[in-house]
Amino acid sequence: MKAVMLMFDSLRKDLLSAYGNEETITPNFQRLKEKTVAFEHFYVGSMPCMPARRELHTGRYNFLHRSWGPLESWENSAVEMMKKHGIYTHLVTDHKHYWRDGGATYHPRYSSYEFIRGQEGDNWKGVVDKPHVDLKLNEAPLPKKFKSKSRDQDFVNRSYMTDESMHPLCRTVQAGLEFIDTNHQSDQWYLQIECFDPHEPFFVPEKYLKMYGLEEGFHGWPSYYYNNQDGRTNALLKGYYKALVSMCDAYVGKVLDAFDRYNLWEDTMLIVNTDHGFLLGEHDWWGKNIMPIYNEIANIPFFIYDPRLKIQNEQRQSIAQNIDVPATLLDYFGLDKPQEMMGQSLKGIIEKDEPNRPYALYGYFGSNINITDGHYTYMHAPVADEKNHIFEYTIMPTHINSLFSATELQEMTLAKPFSFTKGVPLLKIPAQGFGGSNYRRFKNRLYNIDVDPKQTRKIEDKEVQCQLLQAIKQMMEENDAPKELYSFYGLDHEINSKYLELLDRQVIESEEEWIEGIHFATEELKEGYLTFVKNMSDASFISDCFKKQDLIDETTFYQLIEKTVGKEKINDVMYQLNLNMRLD
Repeated sequence: MKAVMLMFDSLRKDLLSAYGNEETITPNFQRLKEKTVAFEHFYVGSMPCMPARRELHTGRYNFLHRSWGPLESWENSAVEMMKKHGIYTHLVTDHKHYWRDGGATYHPRYSSYEFIRGQEGDNWKGVVDKPHVDLKLNEAPLPKKFKSKSRDQDFVNRSYMTDESMHPLCRTVQAGLEFIDTNHQSDQWYLQIECFDPHEPFFVPEKYLKMYGLEEGFHGWPSYYYNNQDGRTNALLKGYYKALVSMCDAYVGKVLDAFDRYNLWEDTMLIVNTDHGFLLGEHDWWGKNIMPIYNEIANIPFFIYDPRLKIQNEQRQSIAQNIDVPATLLDYFGLDKPQEMMGQSLKGIIEKDEPNRPYALYGYFGSNINITDGHYTYMHAPVADEKNHIFEYTIMPTHINSLFSATELQEMTLAKPFSFTKGVPLLKIPAQGFGGSNYRRFKNRLYNIDVDPKQTRKIEDKEVQCQLLQAIKQMMEENDAPKELYSFYGLDHEINSKYLELLDRQVIESEEEWIEGIHFATEELKEGYLTFVKNMSDASFISDCFKKQDLIDETTFYQLIEKTVGKEKINDVMYQLNLNMRLD
């Protein structure tokens, strides 16, 4: 038995021909569909990149307990389990996060691995005096400063990629094909070919740009922000993304060619998947992480071929998630699933579309908690502030690119073991960095995706909302969520329609003391003010300034903010406030 997983990053399901899109040129994804079983309701779990990959090892939701972080000593890695049972596992990837602080324990779980350098500002080629390029993305100084080093390094890296053969996507897939060429006659192995593309920056060889009437010369860097770009920039970013998807499609074809050449269809499982999608201006947002998890992000493509069943060119409607992948691999190789693994093998769905779960739960750490039954999606907002409710539970305190600071660790305590930590107590560390995010402003959102798959019209249906909220609570209990999350989301009471009204009132009442006597022209300005005043040390002074005005309109709002923070800080402050004044 052998298995190959070809994984992409930020691949949009709705832009593939295999799922009905006629604008993006993806003939090999269509070919893939004809060779595999395609899932219609496959969803993310924990967002974004490394939390998703943690699930692909452990088969457990990550976002209820932890943000971005490494695999820990008490966790079950399906890859390592396969290795220990004599199955050779090999990773080929150009995903730089595996070599950063927050991902450093993943790749050693494999029998062998290869890292292809050069993606997204990977610290690859050493050039002291780097060229700085102003991308003219209409960004505030704060995010521009945050991204500038990565972007400058990216342009250094690109200078060493003179043709397609040097592109990381090409080198990654070619390295995977080399493994297949070498080992196709051997048995008992698992190959993971993991491609960073079509993740930004959208760096695309000319060949694929020409397919869309585009030329080289555009930077391909979107801004993670609400849609404030000019129409030309928007069109170029979308075009470059589609061109990069077409490049991914070409390399899907090369993997399929290898399956045909060696007749791997007889004894080799094939999985083609992604970690999450990406917004390209839909809902007036770009990127991920800072907005509600719309289906462009959450409902992801998934293709699988099981040589035991040999079912091809069929679709499945049952709900599945990334947490089901490791259980599927263990089942395929005849290994027992550990009791801590919450994911389920997909074999029953592949064979007969037999459901193995009624709901998919998903989210970012500390944000809205989301659920779908395949007919409705519900986004449930927090009702309490993050302080005293959001904690990092870990014994390996690392962020995406750094260790936890000494300041962060000063307030940590030792928490009792969770049911899945094998008796290991964990550090409980107050989470930082969520005050400016204010996910509460999005409020609760219910969509009927049967009639509104693009999620453009929120609906009111207390019966459905209660049902899905009860399911969220049950799934939190099943996954041993931290106790403080129940009060954070207002789930520490019996769920019924009357209590839903109380929850809505609770959010309002928690804000009334801040806005008493102040009249705002729009709800957006009110949310901006609430975000601002709650994160300032001299809140009473700010409140008094606003109360002196008869009506706070946009002009007055900006004048008062500038008066309060000063001209030197106004741009960075307004960047955060503009985000928090986006209510959709």
